[in-house]
Amino acid sequence: MTTSGMPGSWLRCYRPQPTAAVRLVCFPHAGSGAGAFRGWPELLPPSVELLAVQYPGREDRFNEPSATDLTSMADAVGTEIAEIAGLGDRPLALFGHSMGAAIAHEVALRLPDPAHLVVSAREPVEHVTAGTVHLGGDEALRAELTRLGGSSRLLFEDAELWQLMAPVIRADYRAVETYRPVPGRTLDCPVTAFAAEDDSELTLDQARAWDRSTTGRFTLRTFPGDHFYLVPQREQVLAALTECLLPAPAVR
Repeated sequence: MTTSGMPGSWLRCYRPQPTAAVRLVCFPHAGSGAGAFRGWPELLPPSVELLAVQYPGREDRFNEPSATDLTSMADAVGTEIAEIAGLGDRPLALFGHSMGAAIAHEVALRLPDPAHLVVSAREPVEHVTAGTVHLGGDEALRAELTRLGGSSRLLFEDAELWQLMAPVIRADYRAVETYRPVPGRTLDCPVTAFAAEDDSELTLDQARAWDRSTTGRFTLRTFPGDHFYLVPQREQVLAALTECLLPAPAVR
């Protein structure tokens, strides 16, 4: 299965794997795009085909208006997954980091039979609170990005780049800070929460609370690092993802 960058398309496949046993749809964090996952397929086995979600307003969708409503984004991605021919011919799992985890969770709730949901660096529904960063000016946005880390210095040093990207980042913050999840919805697929040991945005107790999001199996995996642990820990993260998607056969 391949995807194209046609206007309005949400999914990108950088390395098609026609014989893959499972497909993994990856949702990037606020301010990022599908390109964040461009290097991941080479570290995954051929039995996993990765599809990266491209939010509007960035990379090859730069000329499209940025989305500001998280549930509408989930609706659009879920619809595209349902409409693409052949996408349902093998198990489909979802991975999301930070804001992407909230969207991945919403999409999983819209799918008839997701194989696995992996949520990274994101609190579960009962811990979601409103935010106001998107209401502030550029200095407030810069301060928040600096606090979290993970942003390239070039973003702050290049005035032209900042002018291009600040509205996109602010739109993402508006989407996640105004998100009001509907309580009481439960998955029945396995759910795994990835959490960093020194993440100022998520406690391990909050990460464990994802166990209430499913009637299926729940697992918590922890990694060294802060909110953007998955950058320096990329190989460990992908090894853990592979274990989630392709568990070792039972010993007889």
